[in-house]
Amino acid sequence: MIFWRAIAAAMLLVTGPALLAGEIPPDARRSGYSFMGPDTRAMQDDDTSNPGMLFVLDGEALWGKKMGDAGKACADCHGDAATSMKGVAARYPAFDKALARPVTLDQRINLCRANHQQVTPLPYESRDLLALSAYVAHQSRGVAITAGDDPQLKPFVDQGRDLFMQREGQLNLACTNCHDDNFDKRLAGAPITQAQPTGYPLYRLEWQTLGSIERRLRSCMSGVRAQAYDYGSPELVALELYLMSRARGLPMETPAVRP
Repeated sequence: MIFWRAIAAAMLLVTGPALLAGEIPPDARRSGYSFMGPDTRAMQDDDTSNPGMLFVLDGEALWGKKMGDAGKACADCHGDAATSMKGVAARYPAFDKALARPVTLDQRINLCRANHQQVTPLPYESRDLLALSAYVAHQSRGVAITAGDDPQLKPFVDQGRDLFMQREGQLNLACTNCHDDNFDKRLAGAPITQAQPTGYPLYRLEWQTLGSIERRLRSCMSGVRAQAYDYGSPELVALELYLMSRARGLPMETPAVRP
């Protein structure tokens, strides 16, 4: 599947008329939801049909579960997530003063586990980490994204933007070639969106499970025949930060559903 998508990407950008529009103006930015067909939208809109909600429910159970040497649950520090976590995911990745760098929501969860619950951090893309991340992010559904507002984040936002614009891989393509210049077209039968990360972690029908934005970025890198960055790498964090700052003002919709 990845091979054929790589071929399709090359054909789209070599033979198709590229828009070459550059960065999308803020007032023209759209959630991936607006590119979806009616069936996919209906699945996302109905919490009883949205498969991502199963992860949210698992995350709710984990939120109240005491664990680790400290014998603490997330709820012991943060209380009712519906109140304490509202708006939190909308501002991540956020600057961590102790580390002097941005951290993603997944990384913040693992820092809390290690520092406050005294329990082993969860592996990237593990069900429990995705469930906790989805549960926290779900509390911000409908809240406008504000990520990147902190002035301390500016060099990291700039790094992410540079990576977004940088050509890579055997196909010599950049993220911007698809998501700025050719959105609203189709690639291997799927719509090309603007890559606005409004609904992560999201349920992707191709994956048949929930996945993080880092999984999606790594998939795109493999698609253009580039070496994908490791999970949690500074490059992936910077890319996520840039994408979230680029989506500033759009509402959160976790857990989104995509093809």
